[in-house]
Amino acid sequence: MNDVALEFENVTCGYGDTMVVRSMSGRVSQGSVVAVVGRNGVGKTTLMKTLAGFLPVSGGSLRWRCADLAALAPHERLKLGISYSPQENVVFGDLSVNDNLWLHLRERRGERYEEMLREFPRLKERLAQAAGLLSGGERKLLAFARTMGLGACINLFDEPTEGVQPENIDRMARLIRAHAEAGRSFLVVEQNLSFVEKIADEVIVMDRGEAVVSGKMSDLGRATLERYLQI
Repeated sequence: MNDVALEFENVTCGYGDTMVVRSMSGRVSQGSVVAVVGRNGVGKTTLMKTLAGFLPVSGGSLRWRCADLAALAPHERLKLGISYSPQENVVFGDLSVNDNLWLHLRERRGERYEEMLREFPRLKERLAQAAGLLSGGERKLLAFARTMGLGACINLFDEPTEGVQPENIDRMARLIRAHAEAGRSFLVVEQNLSFVEKIADEVIVMDRGEAVVSGKMSDLGRATLERYLQI
């Protein structure tokens, strides 16, 4: 599928007067998975917060199906079909696992999360438990399941596998690929290159707030990504 679902061009953003990301460009086509990789502190999370609406765009443009997103708040972007799973503070600890899943939804239709609870039975076992009592990896799984269950067109994930057990990482990869093949789109910040290899159609490598290389995962290969991560 070649229709552009999300496109950002020459995006500059940061915190106050400090610009962390400079002139970043990229696109996520319908039914594709784009991974963003890079060393710690190069601006990946800042980019994702800006795409999700939690930080303002200081320069450049951000479009979804040619509509300007720059002025829209996070909840307005969610209504348009853009979901976001952050790297930190991924769940509401005082709420139950079940309430975390349904927090953004008006109707509680059980079938929405059937697939996620089947793939991650640990979450099903703990639906009544406070999310704050989950391990770090389990909280990541809950955030992943919640975002996937929203059924959004564009899914932004920031370090979804951090602290997650290997068998669940494999399930996450399988789910992302299956949903991409069904037409959903994904932009995923990730350090786990094995995970990136399994999910990504294309990769953007960031360094010092800029894209230093981008292309198809099949063309770049793991060795290229490792070289940039070690610089």
